[in-house]
Amino acid sequence: MPSDTPSPVRILVVDDDPGDVLMIEEALADSDVDKVIDVVGDGQEAMEFLRREGRHTDARRPDVILLDLNMPRMDGRQVLGEVKRDADLRTIPIVVLTTSNADTDIVSSYTLQANAYVTKPIDLDDFNDVVRRIDEFFGRVVVLPKRP
Repeated sequence: MPSDTPSPVRILVVDDDPGDVLMIEEALADSDVDKVIDVVGDGQEAMEFLRREGRHTDARRPDVILLDLNMPRMDGRQVLGEVKRDADLRTIPIVVLTTSNADTDIVSSYTLQANAYVTKPIDLDDFNDVVRRIDEFFGRVVVLPKRP
């Protein structure tokens, strides 16, 4: 019998900055949207997670990805391109959440089919507000594709 209780929103945070990850996790914890948060530290690990490879064989498909652009090994632009080219992954919404406000990064992210581009605010209260708004939007407002 199907449950009337919606399953938690699964969020994959892809960011190499432990301080930013901590702030994102704290801001997400402050909302009452039911969620599960997974974190990976770079783009290569993100692709392993999404493809359930290596140490991520038990990974669960995220409902939304919060993606930093500037990371070692494989940057966010490369992840964005790979995810959107992959028929099994392309329906996962990706929010680019980065410090860059360069026009070239914004245009290239949308060209690679990012679903949103958000610049990380420097002020902690503003940062928390932005992350909570993303959480609220994807946790309550939009209809997300069902997980396969």
